[in-house]
Amino acid sequence: MIVLHTFPTPLGNMLAGASEHGLCLLEFAGSRRIEGELHDLQRLLGSQSKIGENAHTRLAAAQIGEYFRRERQSFSVPLHTPGSPFQRQVWAALQSIPYGETTHYQALAESLGKPAAVRAVAAANGANRVSILIPCHRVIGKDGSLTGYGGGLHRKQWLLDHEHGRHQAQPDLLG
Repeated sequence: MIVLHTFPTPLGNMLAGASEHGLCLLEFAGSRRIEGELHDLQRLLGSQSKIGENAHTRLAAAQIGEYFRRERQSFSVPLHTPGSPFQRQVWAALQSIPYGETTHYQALAESLGKPAAVRAVAAANGANRVSILIPCHRVIGKDGSLTGYGGGLHRKQWLLDHEHGRHQAQPDLLG
């Protein structure tokens, strides 16, 4: 069973989904991606979903709260992220990007020893279902520009500013 729990953040509510093995979904509520991601997870895990909580969703909510209060820079929430071996390799590489730093798709592909796989790396990054804990927001364009983010570019910019310690007024949740 995948349990789904919603909790507040300064950037709007987040939806956490977890199996008994770990967190498998963490997205900003209202994202157009959630329905498809949840359907994929149900298929991949052979499971249904229900509203509720478990130890993993509670831990995710607590650690995300600490992150937004600048009390946490890394996470210990167990993850259960089904995907292809290549996707899991990319997601592991994303988790190695230090807090407050950024990279780009080409550098990520090179770090994996697959310099020609830039588009595949970008696709795997886009298939990430666990925002912030697998920090796809830290991937920007090679020219320093913001690139797509499932939670919206305004949230991506806010997260990057947050990690750089830039003080900012209340985030604009309307985009």
